[in-house]
Amino acid sequence: MKEVKRRSDCPISFALDIFGDKWSLLIIRDLMFQQKQTYGDFLKSDEKISTNILADRLTMLEHKGLIKSERGEANNTRKIYKLTDKSIALVPIIIEIVQWSALYDPNTGAPKEFIERIRSDKDNLIRELTGFLKISNGVV
Repeated sequence: MKEVKRRSDCPISFALDIFGDKWSLLIIRDLMFQQKQTYGDFLKSDEKISTNILADRLTMLEHKGLIKSERGEANNTRKIYKLTDKSIALVPIIIEIVQWSALYDPNTGAPKEFIERIRSDKDNLIRELTGFLKISNGVV
């Protein structure tokens, strides 16, 4: 994948070069919270990503070290996508985005129990979720 010239060394600009489109964070969300792991799984998301954009984002996220792919055991031609330590480090940021959205979006799809857990026990939730994701993605 061709490297894009950075606009600046600003940390916000650096992050936007990776997450500046909605699809990248939604793919990471699907891997973190919805146990999606295959190309077909991502296509079934409510947001209806197109096949060419999905292929591009998966390639970019893998190239940037945020996801990894492995061949499936049952079907050696199918790729299974997993989070890396680099993307698991985004858990606190994702949790903050969910909390912010729940505050300002009266139609949020986040489960009420999850929002309440963020409000009442955010630090432990982040620790538990991070630990679970590291184990389930083979990062530890």
